[in-house]
Amino acid sequence: MNNILDKVFAERGDRKLLSLYFCAGTPTLDSTADVILAMQRRGIDFIEVGIPFSDPLADGPVIQDAATHALRNGMTLRTLFAQLTAIRPQVRIPLILMGYLNPILHYGIEPFCRSCVEAGVAGMIIPDLPFDDYLRDVRPVAERYGLHVIMLITPETSDERIRFIDDNTGGFIYMVSSAAITGAQRSFDEQKQAYFRRIDDMQLHNPRMIGFGISNRQTLEAAQSAAEGAIIGSRFVQLLEQTGDADLALDELFRALQ
Repeated sequence: MNNILDKVFAERGDRKLLSLYFCAGTPTLDSTADVILAMQRRGIDFIEVGIPFSDPLADGPVIQDAATHALRNGMTLRTLFAQLTAIRPQVRIPLILMGYLNPILHYGIEPFCRSCVEAGVAGMIIPDLPFDDYLRDVRPVAERYGLHVIMLITPETSDERIRFIDDNTGGFIYMVSSAAITGAQRSFDEQKQAYFRRIDDMQLHNPRMIGFGISNRQTLEAAQSAAEGAIIGSRFVQLLEQTGDADLALDELFRALQ
């Protein structure tokens, strides 16, 4: 158990985990360190750091706008790695990079994995990475560097496919709450609750985190009761853009979750 992410899940006990997503390069180009360290101070268990991309197909308007803002600020993958490497001695919680395949391929799979290790990154989420390509091209390199490649499942993912993903990945399984794009929701309907129960009944090997649509106490508790924890993205990104300050955004988020 050399990966810091595995230790978070192994040592959580009965406590439910909370992860937050933000887009690197927002609200300013140099905000990355401030946002990560603020989250760490406030007890967030691990962080998804978004790699901005010009065509984020799985994301709703809030995260799309943040990505556009970050790119206009000048954020690049090389800049992000430089920022993460600079604060590595201060960061004690896992960082997961979340981004689309195109910038990673342009950077190079092996250089990307090497830079992840140098920057203290524990793993990656690549929503548009085909699973066959993962098995053939990405998994061997990632495993050599001790990195987790985390896969997403949706309510439409078959049980057979979910078990195949469970058998061939590590870290955790990212349960997308619905087949829609990212974005806040007020509640999870019975259809989503049935999906949560179906996955729970499968007794998978990997822990599960539920994301997409979590923005208030009701959706947070529903997600955390059905998995090891929850991931909040759009709501925090929105608050960060509105306040321009990570601590203020966290204050507002925690108030919404009470």
